[in-house]
Amino acid sequence: MLTNLRIFAVNHQKMYSLYINNMCCCKIRTSLKSSKPDGRNYSSLPGLTGNDIKSLHSIINPPIAKTRNIGIMAHIDAGKTTTTERILYYSGYTRSLGDVDDGDTVTDFMAQERERGITIQSAAVTFDWKGYRVNLIDTPGHVDFTLEVERCLRVLDGAVAVFDASAGVEAQTLTVWRQADKYKIPRICFLNKMDKTGVSFKYAVESIREKLKAKPLLLQLPIGEAKTFKGVVDVVNKEKLLWNSNSDNGKDFERKPLLEISDPELLKETVEARSALIEQVADLDDEFADLVLGEFSENFDLLPAEKLQIAIRRVTLAQAAVPVLCGSALKNKGVQPLLDAITMYLPSPEERNYDFLQWYKGDLCALAFKVLHDKQRGPLVFIRIYSGMVKPQSAIYNINGNCTERVSRLLLPFADQHIEIPSLTAGNIALTVGLKQTATGDTLVSSKSNALAAARRAEREGEKQQRRSSEAERLLLAGVEIPEPVFFCTIEPPSGSKQPDLDHALKCLQREDPSLKVKLDPDTGQTVLCGMGELHIEIIHDRIKREYGLETFLGPLQVAYRETILNSAHATDTLDKTLGDRQHLVSVELEARPGETPSVTPVIEYADSVSRDLLKDSQEAVENGIHSACLQGPLLGSPVQDVRITLHSLALKKADKQVLEPLMNLEIIVPRDYLSPVLADLAQRRGNIQEIQTRQDNRVVIGFVPLAEIMGYSTVLRTLTSGSATFALELSTYHAMNPQDQNTLLNQRSGTT
Repeated sequence: MLTNLRIFAVNHQKMYSLYINNMCCCKIRTSLKSSKPDGRNYSSLPGLTGNDIKSLHSIINPPIAKTRNIGIMAHIDAGKTTTTERILYYSGYTRSLGDVDDGDTVTDFMAQERERGITIQSAAVTFDWKGYRVNLIDTPGHVDFTLEVERCLRVLDGAVAVFDASAGVEAQTLTVWRQADKYKIPRICFLNKMDKTGVSFKYAVESIREKLKAKPLLLQLPIGEAKTFKGVVDVVNKEKLLWNSNSDNGKDFERKPLLEISDPELLKETVEARSALIEQVADLDDEFADLVLGEFSENFDLLPAEKLQIAIRRVTLAQAAVPVLCGSALKNKGVQPLLDAITMYLPSPEERNYDFLQWYKGDLCALAFKVLHDKQRGPLVFIRIYSGMVKPQSAIYNINGNCTERVSRLLLPFADQHIEIPSLTAGNIALTVGLKQTATGDTLVSSKSNALAAARRAEREGEKQQRRSSEAERLLLAGVEIPEPVFFCTIEPPSGSKQPDLDHALKCLQREDPSLKVKLDPDTGQTVLCGMGELHIEIIHDRIKREYGLETFLGPLQVAYRETILNSAHATDTLDKTLGDRQHLVSVELEARPGETPSVTPVIEYADSVSRDLLKDSQEAVENGIHSACLQGPLLGSPVQDVRITLHSLALKKADKQVLEPLMNLEIIVPRDYLSPVLADLAQRRGNIQEIQTRQDNRVVIGFVPLAEIMGYSTVLRTLTSGSATFALELSTYHAMNPQDQNTLLNQRSGTT
């Protein structure tokens, strides 16, 4: 042991490096021995066998070319978490298989997740596979938690899209796919549940092509479907992979070449699929096309698999196409080839192009993309390091918050287990302790002077004609767009003495979840929760009880309406008020008119007649007054939107007014026998059916429905269909209510009905 330590010290040339790494190694072993939630067995980290401390360096800072930052995304119940569990098992980080139904998965570690069998918070997991370091994030599929997906995709380099092969592309699949498009993330598709009754590989592939407008590259073909599914064909290598039916864990499978003697039909199908794949890749990649036409035009079979794999990687990174694989995570088939594909076809951090890195010249630049609150350690902040290095006890500067904080500890995330490490370099994802002011979306650098130096470099690089402030703004990494809440309700503590405890709990939960909004009702003084859906608010209520020991009471759930105006109005008003010993006299002429384009906040304009010198002193006060007036409209007291303004609240009261209600995209998957009662019920809910599709024995109803009409719909739908139907909702737009419905709503709110 002493010899190893001396070698380690000489290699690193600094005695404190020896101490930190030795302590870190001990903490890793202690963490992995003592933390075994739910009776799960966790294996030791790869390379940490016996007294081999020296290998710790490669675990903490692997080569950036062999690092993969990957997200798993899909529609709810497509098998994301089960796939993650199998990946952890086969990579050696768990010694037993977790199951969503049993509530013992690694990444679904919240009590609410294990009870409901769904993912609510994205969980980060770090593991190694065949010499590659993989930082993997399992994200939610429920529409209420779309922001969790958004903020994680922001920092990933690649993604695995998991599909239920019996359903193909579903509603939430479209949402997460658009999010990945937004951040230009290369993807791999995994058609899961190939063992499920009613599965169709062909249908699932076609839905990717038609609904996602993507170009699927079939790297595998299934051997059998539903009950007969037993393995996959590797199209690139012309091999079959068969899993041992007697094996409980899926580790035992054999890879055999396809031969004319034993598999004539399968070989013929594979050769045709490989030729089609080669032609498809050649159409997308000029370099590969030259190779194929030059050397292998007579016989595609002679094309080496390595050449084809390199070309597939290029078109995947260029997002010109998506590789497609298949399997059954639950039945332990097809996961190991998926891991190989992740390392082979998805990019390393250095293969992603980030323009801002040139300004930092190797200095620290990181993005805080998620905040968790730990009762013992305080706020835990997930950061993605784009350049430079982070060490414990180092000071960092928060550009957004304009403050300097100190990182007290640096952790490697392993779901709800955290391994303390002495440093982390660019391309990695880390968990920091000690950042008390940092929030989701903040940009972190090494110091304020380095931020200013980067701003000067950015200014010299180009666009010097723009004002200086815009150059500083360009240093801020794009954060996460937080959608507006569509539901709200009041929340009250069990007694007045518990109000400070409730305020503290809500403050912590807001740092974790930026989509949760908390405000104070100015009329009643009550605390109001604003969330993304019924499940979202239900989970928050449950977490306050479990994690903070508060038995709170929720008021009735209400829809977040908006208001707007229908025509222009003018108003002139005078303020004559004495404050202290000074008299204030202001006259204002204001105008409000409907906006030409949708806008949540008022568009403020100033007439040419307004004195620029006067405006310089009073512009902030004017705009604050306008924004304040638009927070509460005259009809329901809801926020006013789609307004172009030179306005005051008096102007609003003179214009014709209109209530806007949230209109939801609705997709219902229902057996055809129950279609009629579902459609009849939707008609009573002011639903607007756009189309009805056929999906095997089911019907897919697509349309719009007002959010106010859909509260509690899951219970009604279960009753109508004997529990056989599912539905998904997503906010489409705010839509003007018809006069009759608006009058009914106003009467309900005023208490006249």
